[in-house]
Amino acid sequence: MTTHTSMLHVRIDDETKAQATQTLAALGMSMSDAVRLFLHRVVADQAFPLELKVPNAQTRAAMEESRAMMAARQGRFATANELFDDIETNSDK
Repeated sequence: MTTHTSMLHVRIDDETKAQATQTLAALGMSMSDAVRLFLHRVVADQAFPLELKVPNAQTRAAMEESRAMMAARQGRFATANELFDDIETNSDK
């Protein structure tokens, strides 16, 4: 079964478009992705969706670390026990 799609045209000033494109790129999204997400949330929630923000430096670092580990297909810990030991050791910090 094929999905039928429609084209949506939106008028926005050049400066707002450029700034939004830059912010969305920092979130890993295109303008089209953002509009689709927005409309899906409007439908699902029957309300205006929550605000999305650019992740802070700590979150961006964690995301990059995660992407690198996925690309290398390895984790920081060889076993679950090593992970739990690290959590216990560092939980007081």
